[in-house]
Amino acid sequence: MTVASMTGYARAEGRDSQGTWVWEGKSVNGRGLELRIKSAPGYDGLEVHAREAAAKRLKRGNVQISLNVRAETEQSQVRVNEALLGQLIAICEQWQAKTHGIQPARMDGLLGLKGVLEPVAEAAEAGDADSLRAARDEAMKSSLEAMLDQLAAMRRVEGARIAAVLAAQLDEIATLSARAGNCAVLRPEAVRERLRAQVAQVLEAAPTLPEERIAQEVALIAVKADVREELDRLAAHVAAARDLLAQGGAVGRKLDFLAQEFNREANTLCSKSSDVELTRVGLDLKAVIDQFKEQVQNIE
Repeated sequence: MTVASMTGYARAEGRDSQGTWVWEGKSVNGRGLELRIKSAPGYDGLEVHAREAAAKRLKRGNVQISLNVRAETEQSQVRVNEALLGQLIAICEQWQAKTHGIQPARMDGLLGLKGVLEPVAEAAEAGDADSLRAARDEAMKSSLEAMLDQLAAMRRVEGARIAAVLAAQLDEIATLSARAGNCAVLRPEAVRERLRAQVAQVLEAAPTLPEERIAQEVALIAVKADVREELDRLAAHVAAARDLLAQGGAVGRKLDFLAQEFNREANTLCSKSSDVELTRVGLDLKAVIDQFKEQVQNIE
């Protein structure tokens, strides 16, 4: 499975003897899957199918689906009501014989009278309206599913682009974490020297402290000086995020959680730092993590 974005647009058209229709789908970011369906008058029965079909393909996002229908105004075939036309011609001939001053009726005038010409499509629809409507509903459902397939495909294409950006940002986080671990201030000899100096300051400030309290202070200083735990957790989070991107599917929520964990470790790293170089690396980490979190908001 691939990672999918929550943004996309798709459109599908259909046609039959009764007219044309257009399905449109738009999706943007959302905490869950929220569907809003606007169907054409008389086609509300398709909404249930639209919801089920969308839920099979999409897991998150605010999705708007609309159906527009336009009736066919041009009739491709007509037929003549010969019985009615014959009656009209007979009436015209009778009145022409009685009143010699009346102009003979023209054929185009007779054909224009209501009921003389009958649309073939309307006659067929009247004879079998249920089967025609059922056939149209099935055709509309097919167009709907084609539109949703296009929408899901567009979201996957956009998701692949975002996944590439996220992978590059994870590489940068890993590089900065490694650079933080290599800072001079974290070398064993530097840590020991700094610890000695801080213990000396404690003893100078309170020379009568009991040994137990001194041990507590030393332990506290040591914990504050050690950022290895934060760096180890950053490395673990990078590995977990890479696994999620490789896994694909609806991983946006999990990646968002990892982004929060990244930020927590970077904040702790900066708060513990007493060195300009390490602080600078920590701030660079926070900047990349913010960019990572922003991109994750687009993932399904």
